Amino acid sequence: MGLVPWEYPLVELRIHHQTTYRYRQPVSLGAHRLMLRPRETRELKLVSSVITVTPAATVNWANDVAGNAVATVTFALPSDTLTIDSFCRVALSAVAYPIFDIAASAIAFPFRYSDDDWTDLGALTVRQYPGGDGLQAWAQGFVAGYPTDTLSLLKDINSGIGNAIAYQAREDEGTQSPSQTLALSAGSCRDLATLFVEAVRSLGFGARVVSGYLHDPTRTLLGSADAGSTHAWAEVYLPGAGWITFDPTNRSVGGANLIPVAVARDIRQAMPMTGSFVGPSDAFLDMSVAVSVAP
Repeated sequence: MGLVPWEYPLVELRIHHQTTYRYRQPVSLGAHRLMLRPRETRELKLVSSVITVTPAATVNWANDVAGNAVATVTFALPSDTLTIDSFCRVALSAVAYPIFDIAASAIAFPFRYSDDDWTDLGALTVRQYPGGDGLQAWAQGFVAGYPTDTLSLLKDINSGIGNAIAYQAREDEGTQSPSQTLALSAGSCRDLATLFVEAVRSLGFGARVVSGYLHDPTRTLLGSADAGSTHAWAEVYLPGAGWITFDPTNRSVGGANLIPVAVARDIRQAMPMTGSFVGPSDAFLDMSVAVSVAP
């Protein structure tokens, strides 16, 4: 008899994510959209989650179309500082080398999703970046033959990105297009995740981008600062197995060391926080982010 999820060893983690914006003078703060609450899965249990906002604000919660928890924060008074503090406790049971029970119909590539799956996956099968015929040719280069083993193909693309693209931390906003990442042979975790998703979509897979946190107790994983940091990766839907996690930055498969917060068609839909302010053009002074992921 197989183990049920919570019979696997649990790793209990505390996540502290603090973001502070500073302005030269008090400004009127627009509504801010927060995606900071970890997303419960079969392998992740959310024990607690508390978000504190300074200055005082009204926080309203809702779930978006993908089922992510989204907080909308509104402010009554101007301020020269905005601090958003998120404290979470989670229990993670993901194993390092998972075994996936892929349906017989999908073990070999190419395969056809059922009509219901194809309809429900919808835009998750459609490439989000126009053009880039070179990307499809690049992805096709991983297809060893017809038919070929589906999981091996996806693992090869995952590892191929990690081998071909040098990880490069980028503090600036936005995401490179897959063509840019291939041309530069360098990118951040969100760039690599986007490249992977677009590559497998070009082959007919349903895939989505995931944002969340990386737990790195050994301090050896790419994309990590100290023992943990924010991170981005990808998931591919395979019948029977469901959503399978791929982290091209670290060439890993499965959810060990990963705490998902949001899943999305495009990485811009899963930003930890977005917002605006009204004030002089030079009012913004700086922003600081501190993330801790530890037992």
